[in-house]
Amino acid sequence: MDCPSCAEVMEKGLRFCTECGGPLRLEPTGREPSPSSTAAGTLPWALTGVLLVALLVVAAFPIFSDGGAGGAPPPGTPQGGAPGQLGPAPNVDLSTMTPREAADRLFERVAIAISAQDSTEVMNFLPMALDAYDLARPLDPDGHFHLALLQRVSLDFERSLETALAGLEQDPDHLLLLSAAAEAHLEMDDEGPAREYYARMLEVWDEQMARDLDDYDHHANLMPILRQDAEALLGER
Repeated sequence: MDCPSCAEVMEKGLRFCTECGGPLRLEPTGREPSPSSTAAGTLPWALTGVLLVALLVVAAFPIFSDGGAGGAPPPGTPQGGAPGQLGPAPNVDLSTMTPREAADRLFERVAIAISAQDSTEVMNFLPMALDAYDLARPLDPDGHFHLALLQRVSLDFERSLETALAGLEQDPDHLLLLSAAAEAHLEMDDEGPAREYYARMLEVWDEQMARDLDDYDHHANLMPILRQDAEALLGER
């Protein structure tokens, strides 16, 4: 498949060009349509609980703020109103980034758009972010966490759970993934397994935090929120 904007040859199944960011087709194929495709104007405002808080924290405290190409906007830049980290949609230049860097920048872009209540931008960048993480495979635990969040934004809760469980196969006690698995179960009204994952998360919390993982450092502002959410469900506050 050739990109209609830059003529680069793309892998079959992608919806956006990994070189110029332009759309490859009008309608996605090869993936089941999610409810988000019919609810572009309401999707961001349906987000609640720890998912919304997590994305707002990411928007307020970008993980990647090196100031280089694709980096976070400088302090004082209006979020959602200006071109932002990656330039105006959909002409995002991803050619200078590794697949994982591009995926992480798009993850932040979605979070910032949600924090700005910009549903158009969310719907522009959410499919790109999902494709970018597929392209960046194999993912590490933190990458699985990011992808699981994005899949919940797209209301694909079953796939979000699958992603969290895939990450837990790599690192069975990873706090972010235990939380992601619990939240995916809650979204599907399956509280029993959610309580089990949250209980395990609290059980290994101190041990995990002592590992001093970059994953936890990158999400330092989010970690206490995840713990509070688990304690609230389990009645341990």
